[in-house]
Amino acid sequence: MDLSIYLKIIFSAAWYLVPIFIFAVIIKSAWFKGVLGEWQVNLLIKFFLDKNEYHLIKNVTLPTEDGSTQIDQIIVSKYGIFVVETKNMKGWIYGSENQKQWTQQIFKHKSKFQNPLNQNYKHVKTLETCLSAKNYSIFSVIIFIGDSIFKTKMPDNVRFARGGIEYIKSKRDIAFSEDEVADIIEKIENGRLERSFKTNRQHVKHVRKIIEEKSDTKYCSRCNSDMVLRKATKGKNAGNEFWGCTSFPTCRNVTEITK
Repeated sequence: MDLSIYLKIIFSAAWYLVPIFIFAVIIKSAWFKGVLGEWQVNLLIKFFLDKNEYHLIKNVTLPTEDGSTQIDQIIVSKYGIFVVETKNMKGWIYGSENQKQWTQQIFKHKSKFQNPLNQNYKHVKTLETCLSAKNYSIFSVIIFIGDSIFKTKMPDNVRFARGGIEYIKSKRDIAFSEDEVADIIEKIENGRLERSFKTNRQHVKHVRKIIEEKSDTKYCSRCNSDMVLRKATKGKNAGNEFWGCTSFPTCRNVTEITK
């Protein structure tokens, strides 16, 4: 067989592999995992919350003073407004309410990620400003999806999968009338940025800028809280600067600055 024919066959086979390669890259990306997690939580909301009582608004980008913030799900009901942050993760999850970063462990590999409670706090405060709503009527909810296990005691509003739905359903005190619920939904829809590729691109750019600005932050090796620069005021080290844990006196970890 002529060599050119062999080459044509090889190139033809290679073209069939290109879509498979692209698909494999996409499904392993953080973007796809995030989208998949949000889709799973949307299904939980659809099947386990009464749509006549709970109104779901998905993927809401709201303007802030320094850019924008993106909320995975907002659930509006007469029992309150639930701001949901979805995390699609696997492995063991370690964290506490006051830590700036939590830890994900998969076998022996450990990695850090932003405390989702802090992340959702900004979402809640932005929504409060948008709605001028009573803060006790807005609830922060963190829902983990995926093959993950909590290895530390989590706050009541941090749940796994359907546990997040049960937390939402546990709030039974009437907070809003039917007219107020309709007004809140209208304000959110009118206040959100247009759902478009441009809006998403600008938000991603804003998030990357924030990450870059925080890249020099130092964290405690014991409790993972922020470390701050301090100066000794007495003793043989008086006048010397050191890194001290912000959780002092609970955590007394310090790091000397070598010159």
